[in-house]
Amino acid sequence: MPCQPPADRIKNFKEVALGYTPEMAEAEASRCLRCKNPLCRSGCPVEVRIPEFIAKITEGDLKEAYRILRSTNSLPAVCGRVCPQEKQCEGACILGKKGQPVAIGRLERYVADNAPAGACDSDLGCAAPRPDVKIACIGSGPSSLTCAGYLAALGAKVTIFEGLHEPGGVLIYGIPAFRLPKDVVARELDNLRALDVDIRTNWVGGRTVEVRGLLDEGYKAVFIGVCAGLPQFLDIPGENLIGVFSANEYLTRANLGRAYDFPCYDTPNYPGKNVTVFGAGNVAMDAARTAMRMGAESVNIVYRRTRAEMPARGEEIEHALEEGITLMELAAPLRFISDENGRLSGVELQRMELGEPDASGRRRPQPIEGDLFTHETDLAIIALGTRPNPLLLEATPELELNRKGYIVTDEATCETSIPNVFAGGDIVTGAATVILAMGAGRKAAREIAHRLNLE
Repeated sequence: MPCQPPADRIKNFKEVALGYTPEMAEAEASRCLRCKNPLCRSGCPVEVRIPEFIAKITEGDLKEAYRILRSTNSLPAVCGRVCPQEKQCEGACILGKKGQPVAIGRLERYVADNAPAGACDSDLGCAAPRPDVKIACIGSGPSSLTCAGYLAALGAKVTIFEGLHEPGGVLIYGIPAFRLPKDVVARELDNLRALDVDIRTNWVGGRTVEVRGLLDEGYKAVFIGVCAGLPQFLDIPGENLIGVFSANEYLTRANLGRAYDFPCYDTPNYPGKNVTVFGAGNVAMDAARTAMRMGAESVNIVYRRTRAEMPARGEEIEHALEEGITLMELAAPLRFISDENGRLSGVELQRMELGEPDASGRRRPQPIEGDLFTHETDLAIIALGTRPNPLLLEATPELELNRKGYIVTDEATCETSIPNVFAGGDIVTGAATVILAMGAGRKAAREIAHRLNLE
């Protein structure tokens, strides 16, 4: 897929990948074997009818391709951009066994971006409205949006309660515009509003809206789709210095607060010349690439293993390296160093080596005794994952939680320990992918629809 040149894209927040042309999309779609038993579909958490929508691309019928996509996937323009297809649908593609799999994600994006006007909700065969069937979704991330879209299409009156001042969850506050443009998310939200989904912002789960209160108000079911949200830290000396941030805060200020467009928006980000990011997942890549675009002179990613063990998508790692970001492998932080004003000036690092594999199958990092060094940095971003946000959980003590503090749900239905209360996404699984969260939202919606005789 064509991309902006690295030297250009590090100076803007426009989308890096430019998308297929019609000729490119049709050529790629023609590679699909139309398998009778499509493994690609079984590899998709929302069971997109992959061979069917790809066939319509080769026929030039994008309206029907989009209708097929939307029959199972409420957010195709999002999934086409941020899903880890290489581990899911494309990872199961037969062609991938001996060569390159069909670029399913890129084709999904192409259809979602280029479908003709009107090829959306009015063409999906929505049921007659059932205003007597009220359903609430707490949180407006991918799982809630999927659940809401499925049930609204069946006629239910769905209300989404979002704690922040903009809906979209991680799609808005977490993923940078150069990977997922804000207007793409806005378009998907407009599709939900066209189904008469009521999206209410500034309603904080566990504070201004509570699960039991919604049930008492006549909502037939409640879906909890709030994010995990609470950042994890390194727990080393100096972590409270000026200039040390969680990736959550740094990316939220940049994305939701639009710091990348300051002073047109009122939320500036902390300026850093020599930026260091700790972590090696997609969030770490997002933070590092955002810092580069915010004017950093150098950006380093510190990881205690090597590139081969990094959990981030290969494409994101490659893009980061193309943009001049440096990977510092086999290093772990010991303490942050302060200048005379209490600001971050450096970090002491421990050199590591890889030992035997641990439970994850990756070789375990272990320190090389006495091999320490100092790295100068004035902005540190910690991207080590998240834990459950306690607000809603503390306000709902009836919810059963696991030992890590996440909501326990029935694997088949996503129902919690409270009858007719369902949950999905990061608050159940911990930080995971957009498409896995959507799969949970769809599973819960199907169970709700069955119980309420909507199907």
